[in-house]
Amino acid sequence: MTLTKRILIAMGAGLLFGLLLNFLLQGDGRVAELTQLWVVSGVLDTVGTIFVNLLKLLVVPLVFVSLVLGTLVLGNNARVGIMAAKTIGFYLATTCIAITLALSLAILIGPGNGVSLESVTEFSGAEAPSLKQVLIDIFPTNPIAAMAEGNMLQVIVFSLLTGFALCQVGERGQPTRDFFESFDTVIMRMVFILMAIAPIGVFALIAEMVAELGFDLLAALAKYMLTLAGALLLHLIIVYCGLVRVVGGLNPVTFLLNMRPAMLVAFSTASSSATLPITLRTVENRVGVDNSVASFVLPLGATINMDGTAIMQGVATVFIAQAFGIDLTLGQYLTVILTATLASIGTAGVPGVGMIMLSMVLTQVGLPVEGIALVLGVDRILDMLRTAVNITGDATVATLVAKSEGHFDKAVFNETSDTQV
Repeated sequence: MTLTKRILIAMGAGLLFGLLLNFLLQGDGRVAELTQLWVVSGVLDTVGTIFVNLLKLLVVPLVFVSLVLGTLVLGNNARVGIMAAKTIGFYLATTCIAITLALSLAILIGPGNGVSLESVTEFSGAEAPSLKQVLIDIFPTNPIAAMAEGNMLQVIVFSLLTGFALCQVGERGQPTRDFFESFDTVIMRMVFILMAIAPIGVFALIAEMVAELGFDLLAALAKYMLTLAGALLLHLIIVYCGLVRVVGGLNPVTFLLNMRPAMLVAFSTASSSATLPITLRTVENRVGVDNSVASFVLPLGATINMDGTAIMQGVATVFIAQAFGIDLTLGQYLTVILTATLASIGTAGVPGVGMIMLSMVLTQVGLPVEGIALVLGVDRILDMLRTAVNITGDATVATLVAKSEGHFDKAVFNETSDTQV
């Protein structure tokens, strides 16, 4: 049975088991207490957390080793700077399109009309760093500390410097090159091992989420959720698939089929960073992007490319404004677009980045920040959708950059087998 089928079966089983647990949790007495304590907060939370932790375990070493080897392949090629400019340009452009699409759809549907404000409570959001501080923090003072803290921008900078330095030393650096190549093989084998147990982790994550979320909250915010899900789907089909077809000259259906394993893991974990090892191997082994491009574009995208989060900000801003009965002007909508686009980089690597970015946007247009409490309850399931869209956007940009730079294997792309990850 293919990996995609096993993950889909695990997701379906997790959904059904989660519904059963949610039914048990609705009751009173010892059964509900034991179900919450031993099954949901016990077994499922433990298994799901261990699976996500194992994925995160591979992120830093995989990015470091892959990026060093990728830099070695590119060598002193003058196209490196152009490739970086293309990558950042694509990321900013798609984020700007994403927020514009979200605002337009939310204004058209009006998900906040008639919403009760009784559930609004005080929300305290963390403060986002200044642009100056973000630029300073990109460059590490201690690479080991950057790896220990999972600061991906600093890891990327150190990896690039290491790779360029190895290019400069020539034959004297051959033993170090051999070490990185050997270590890369070991890490890839670890990814294969994790994929073998992925269905178990996916089952636990889905079952826990469904058990705790229930249907009452979903029904109350159904219009908001459907609007956001629709905006994410439109962005995926119109923007990403459109770019793959028009700019890349490739079949978007084949692209999405090849990305299935990474998209399913991203949906289950709701973390672009945790999914990064799977995304890297999927883009290289199934989409056909060379490691020299994928190892640079994808870690950067997992850090700063937040199209799904930008879409959430657009829909949530309109939703909150309508719920409070506040009409936004054209100037305020333009402010939302600009703030959300810039904030996608300015808040890179900050915990709870989605809510921090949303609080920034609400403050800029004069909306009450406590309105975030309206959408917090269902943000977990929507975060799963956003993450799947985000990693697909990362893969789209990696594909386009690789194709334009001559580092793309179309034969691999046209092979939609599930035997490789």
